Amino acid sequence: MPNDNNNRRRPAGAGRRTYPNVANGPRVGRIERNVPRARQVSADDDYSEQATPAYTGNSNSTLHTPHSTLSSPHSSLHRGSAYRAPTGPRQYKREQDAGEGMEPESENLLAGRNPIREALRAGRPVEKLLVASGDLSGAANEILRMAKDAGAVVQRVGRSRLDALYPAHQGMLAYVAAVPYVELNDLLAAAAAKGEDPFLILLDGITDPHNLGAIVRSAECAGAHGVVIPERRAAGLTPAAAKAAAGALSFMPIARVKNLNRAIEELKQNGVWVIGTAMDGEDALKADLSGPVALVIGSEGEGISKLTLEKCDRTISLPMKGSIESLNASVAAGILMYEVVRARGH
Repeated sequence: MPNDNNNRRRPAGAGRRTYPNVANGPRVGRIERNVPRARQVSADDDYSEQATPAYTGNSNSTLHTPHSTLSSPHSSLHRGSAYRAPTGPRQYKREQDAGEGMEPESENLLAGRNPIREALRAGRPVEKLLVASGDLSGAANEILRMAKDAGAVVQRVGRSRLDALYPAHQGMLAYVAAVPYVELNDLLAAAAAKGEDPFLILLDGITDPHNLGAIVRSAECAGAHGVVIPERRAAGLTPAAAKAAAGALSFMPIARVKNLNRAIEELKQNGVWVIGTAMDGEDALKADLSGPVALVIGSEGEGISKLTLEKCDRTISLPMKGSIESLNASVAAGILMYEVVRARGH
């Protein structure tokens, strides 16, 4: 007869089988019935302070623990009950169905086709449009075309990424600018209204929103009349940039241009000297930075693009006295801005 011990069902009430380590002896099976009961705890619990209640079988006796997270209504538990942790990585609470009474967590995030379409029609600046991968319907293609015409960055992503940001997305999510953009002429007009020579900051290839926010903050403190950023391959006024700016976006106008090189040509026509930053430029601590000035700040890795650098009237650099050859883009921009402030005699 075949041995069917492995197919036998464990009798009700059986405990865990353990094998004590007996020196020079056979392994003898023993049934442990006083096994602590496993329970769910929250991420806020201190595991080292947990009481270890004994398992008491099918009785209705309660588990007593001094820990605060097991207070009422969880302080009276018995076998068969489900402990639901109030906080922590595992919760057995039914989540609200996607779209039922939910709103995007950030006012800079638009979810769904109709809100995005209406924002584009109203001329609200859209920084980035996330579109679910796959075939698009006629209405979705229309929104895609409108976003591209408005200069928004369109990115195809998996639906799982959209679900993680906001479940009821209808295949589209859009990030809008934290504040409205202005025109380049508005920056020149602001300088003229104050009776001052234009002092502008042009950013070429700054893709980190934290660097963008920090530069805007320094520009506001240094009394610049505005910051100019390109539409493509550059960070926009996202919530991260707004946070890094620490309120400066409420006072510092930002112009977004389709082509930075064309903007440089327009500034030259208005009598503004365009000064780029380069490793082989003249010493910024000794250079004459007075008069109408537009500082061009490049990215940390690539610096200013070749064509943009050629359009600059001159280049400057900061002397490096240590072993490292470069500064963070926002730090270098802040130092150069205050060199302009010093040159103006303030």
